[in-house]
Amino acid sequence: MSGTLVLVRHGQSEWNLKNLFTGWRDVDLTEQGHKEAKEAGAKLKARGLKFDIAFTSALIRAQKTCQHILDAVGQSELKTIRDQALNERDYGDLSGLNKDDARKKWGEEQVHIWRRSYDVSPPGGESLKDTGARVWPYYLHDLQPHVLRGETVLVAAHGNSLRALIMALDGKSGEEIVKLELGTGVPVIYKLNADSTVASKEVLEG
Repeated sequence: MSGTLVLVRHGQSEWNLKNLFTGWRDVDLTEQGHKEAKEAGAKLKARGLKFDIAFTSALIRAQKTCQHILDAVGQSELKTIRDQALNERDYGDLSGLNKDDARKKWGEEQVHIWRRSYDVSPPGGESLKDTGARVWPYYLHDLQPHVLRGETVLVAAHGNSLRALIMALDGKSGEEIVKLELGTGVPVIYKLNADSTVASKEVLEG
């Protein structure tokens, strides 16, 4: 028996638009972000997908993306579990700062290291490795059992929490995963075998 896991990064947020480090700050979607989330739902509806359960983070931009998708597929009332284990990476002292201003303060190279290294964390924040340390156990204990029972599971979350999941699913190294770009509102569909290995993967871009 195979199950389906659908991963969607939230639509554009207000701070994505302003080029600010967001992390755990609870900011809303932009008008474009709402549109991207609805379009993601329309793509999944066109594939005839119906979900058995949905998971999202404790942050409103992911929650609203999740709801737009469920509305689009006609499952507005589907059971949805919210957990901060799926939250975006915590950017610590960088949170709320414009990325260009951060480069002026700490230097281009240092900010690049914080953003694009696997195991170096910004002051007071998390590295991608730290993010994975909370995402992976949550996936194994809370999400994966549904997929292995043959269910179709929706996860609406964030760039880095989804990177951590994809790293495990695709067997990527830390160096490889930091280079992965995840578009806002772009569904990634995994079919998993009964032994939890990946049978197929499809990215619904465009």
